[in-house]
Amino acid sequence: MSTQIAPLEIPTSGTVFRNLSTPELVEQSIVRGEGQLASNGALLVTTGERTGRSPNDRFVVDSPQVHDEIWWGKVNVPISEAHFDTLYKKVLAQMATGDQFVFDGFAGADPEYRLPVRVITAKAWHSLFARTLFVRPSAAELKSHHAEFTVINAGEMLANPQTDGTNSGVFVILSLERKTVIIGGTQYGGEIKKSIFAVMNYLLPKRGVFPMHCSANIGQDGDAALFFGLSGTGKTTLSADPNRRLIGDDEHGWSDRGVFNFEGGCYAKVIQLSEEAEPQIYRAIKFGSIVENVVVNAAREPDYDDGSITENTRTTYPVEHIDNCVIPGIGGHPDNVMFLTADAFGVLPPIAKLSKAQAMFHFISGYTAKLAGTEAGVTEPTATFSACFGSPFLPLHPTRYATMLGQQMDKHDADVWLVNTGWSGGPYGVGKRMSIQYTRALITAALSGDLAKVDYETDPVFGLSVPKSCQGVPSEILMPRNTWADKAAYDAKAKHLAELFVKNFEAYRSEASADVIAAAPKV
Repeated sequence: MSTQIAPLEIPTSGTVFRNLSTPELVEQSIVRGEGQLASNGALLVTTGERTGRSPNDRFVVDSPQVHDEIWWGKVNVPISEAHFDTLYKKVLAQMATGDQFVFDGFAGADPEYRLPVRVITAKAWHSLFARTLFVRPSAAELKSHHAEFTVINAGEMLANPQTDGTNSGVFVILSLERKTVIIGGTQYGGEIKKSIFAVMNYLLPKRGVFPMHCSANIGQDGDAALFFGLSGTGKTTLSADPNRRLIGDDEHGWSDRGVFNFEGGCYAKVIQLSEEAEPQIYRAIKFGSIVENVVVNAAREPDYDDGSITENTRTTYPVEHIDNCVIPGIGGHPDNVMFLTADAFGVLPPIAKLSKAQAMFHFISGYTAKLAGTEAGVTEPTATFSACFGSPFLPLHPTRYATMLGQQMDKHDADVWLVNTGWSGGPYGVGKRMSIQYTRALITAALSGDLAKVDYETDPVFGLSVPKSCQGVPSEILMPRNTWADKAAYDAKAKHLAELFVKNFEAYRSEASADVIAAAPKV
């Protein structure tokens, strides 16, 4: 994707374990006391104090090469080259004192656009995480592999905020110029994969490829579908459909060739996971999987209902653990795009069809709720707006990605739907979480074309086109006002959320077209 550079080597007094197999990494993790096997064969680990991403400890190095390109602000906090250099040397010194685990692989299933990466870790289970989540090379590919980006995870090493320019001992720092990510002070595995996702979000638009925080699958007729949404909104769950083949659950690119997965595995939330509700994910957790922060009983049987460590309990598994996955993770152009939102206010309909202008408005808005435990300090669902349904991972201004979405919609005539996987019958604390069975039925009807055959009505506040009926779904839940016992309370809450949409969009209004601005809710 760019001029290749020599893969990084870190001299050490310990042993360098290169590209170990999954069984070898599991064995090393257990021998080193990093984890233990669960009854289902998965590797059980805990991540310490940080059980979610640490957005306040994430930085981008402000160098002349990238200064004018980056969307600086709360998401991309600048750190000086001098501070990076100081901390980088500390990381190398720390890594030189012990054993290292090296994984070489790719981000991106499409050979035309994939990024060769190297991940160097102090812990064996972090290397297993990388091996699971990135695209694993063949033996032939491994021989010719030259990393273009390197991630160094220094494990428990802490920064010194007074001298290193950080906010705490935790640090996740991306240097686009040095093509390096350094991580320390947090054991949360997700930082490894999300740092490279940010890299892909920087590199791919330069090549005309739209990078997306979404899951993707393919129907029996070859029709692809995308599912946008932040963590906890249902990307993994809803894309793991037994009647469709999974491309991937979290990160994809949309090029002129079609859709392709960035990853070789899945990273799914497992709080309240059950075999009945999510059979594919439940059965995918076996040897080769990692289970993070899940409580087990004396027989080491996972209790997925126990959120005492965190609500953000997680599992990783190779995409091959899903029986009907697509290998390699490549598909055609999508016919349908789903915007998933966990509406904590309980006022958005379970599904609505969007016009192009509405699709652009809601993509730029990226409304959802941060669910408990997804980030440090978030203990209950909180309404938020995250541009492009993934602003924490966007190095460039959101309008860059929104423009690319609009261009792909024009080229490939995809239908776009807004799907509320959040609350119905009242806000969080009063109403109930939307039934996953109803959500699946609505999405299936949209993908099959059945929702093209029903009548629609327009939501008076949000202007959304809401179907009046869907087989297998009670018609009274389709228009959310009907599910509230107190209609006046619904009207007040809907008005409040509409005002939040309009207020949030002010930051993007100057760059938006008139039709997109007009697609805002009515206040």
